[in-house]
Amino acid sequence: MLVIPGRYGKDTCDGFSRRALLQVGGASLAGLSLPNLLRNDKVQAVEDERYGGAGFGKAKHVILVYLQGGPSHLDLWDPKADVPDNVRSVFKPIDTKLPGVQFTELMPKLAQVIDKTTLLRAVSYTPNGLFNHTAAIYQMMTGYTADKVSASGQLEPPSPKDFPNWGCHVIKAKPPEVPMLPYVMMPRPLQESGVIGKGGTAGFMGRAFDPYTLYPTGDDMDMTKMERIRVDDLQLRADVSQDRMARRAQLRETVNASMNELDKAVSKYALDEYYGKALSLVLSGKAREAFNLSAESKETRELYGNNTFGQSCLLARRLIEAGTRVVQVNWPKVANSDNHSFDVHVGLSGRMKNQSGPMLDAGLSGLISDLDDRGMLKDTLVLAIGEFGRSPKRGVSTSGNGNSDDGRDHWPYCYTGVIAGAGVKRGLVWGKSDQTASAPVENPVHPIELLATIYHSVGMNPRRMVYNHLNQPREMVSADAVTGILS
Repeated sequence: MLVIPGRYGKDTCDGFSRRALLQVGGASLAGLSLPNLLRNDKVQAVEDERYGGAGFGKAKHVILVYLQGGPSHLDLWDPKADVPDNVRSVFKPIDTKLPGVQFTELMPKLAQVIDKTTLLRAVSYTPNGLFNHTAAIYQMMTGYTADKVSASGQLEPPSPKDFPNWGCHVIKAKPPEVPMLPYVMMPRPLQESGVIGKGGTAGFMGRAFDPYTLYPTGDDMDMTKMERIRVDDLQLRADVSQDRMARRAQLRETVNASMNELDKAVSKYALDEYYGKALSLVLSGKAREAFNLSAESKETRELYGNNTFGQSCLLARRLIEAGTRVVQVNWPKVANSDNHSFDVHVGLSGRMKNQSGPMLDAGLSGLISDLDDRGMLKDTLVLAIGEFGRSPKRGVSTSGNGNSDDGRDHWPYCYTGVIAGAGVKRGLVWGKSDQTASAPVENPVHPIELLATIYHSVGMNPRRMVYNHLNQPREMVSADAVTGILS
């Protein structure tokens, strides 16, 4: 049975919601009086009004293509010549649309559309403790480093106390303008070994702002799993008419008006946000149609690649087109694993040439070119990035892992990403790596600065204060946007 609660947080006679009053009570315990809290909000509002600059507010939608596992920048999009054999890529360099910029032979399609993007050649950070996948993913997703990392490098499971995933901040401040899923994450969760979903939830912001997760059945090697998408929870039961559903919502409003205590008791679960979204989605049917990949032509589907990653990128475009604000496409393989994973400690030459390279090339190039051809790139920000790159020298250990002569270890000190759309300059190379792609020599970019750039692009002050589960003020991210890549 689908229960449709009424509105939560109706204003009191003073104009403050019950939730706000409860927050004020908690804040007082933390040392913040009501006058101070209101004063801080006013100061924050003034700061938000003054904030702006190049590219501010140009993005209506955001797609993060998250390359979990750490793709090798030297073997994809930052090959180096005149270097020792254990540094040089086994793949041949090729020219791109940008004069003087080369990729490897694994990226022929992306090489022809890279002029529509900004290439980030010097993403860099110094790891806090072990630079394992989960800790790096958590930083990239939330803008904050993890509190607890065990000796093995693994983190605790996701917690309601976690910092929110970047997309959750966006949809809270900028909800969709049409009845549509605000935020979709697919086709698998963020994962290293047994730690699943860390950095992929709304954390202390509350479950109402969690992404809608689309994880089709089938293991990671199943390249046809997107053909089995199930969105049954977005369908209206055959025996429930739209009028009947609307009457249920009105009835719930009436009952809820006399149940203040119950309303307070369940407020932390943000039930109204859940059911309000459910009602509008079920009645509109727009979300269900957006998931219908079979509506696309054979040519378009082949453009993206007939595999899990390619079809996820295509679905991202369809969801954005239907009104979804944020989509995160996670690389469809657990971060630290074999075969299609980017975690190439061994077997780099075969795995990247036959598996991950072609999938990335078709899926990312298809997404960029398709959005541009449809006129959607001008207000859709696309970022493709991993949690780190790979070590310049093959066969050496940088993170405690074993590596063969045909493998590279983790390397957060310098790696590459791609950003495009919504005010991002076209045909720009931002940053430069040194002779062996080991360190930045020009315009380094920290991953959290990329999150700040996303917030800036959608019209949010990246340093806006939010309150965690203890009502402590925290910046969304302690960084500023990389405005040099924006226009």
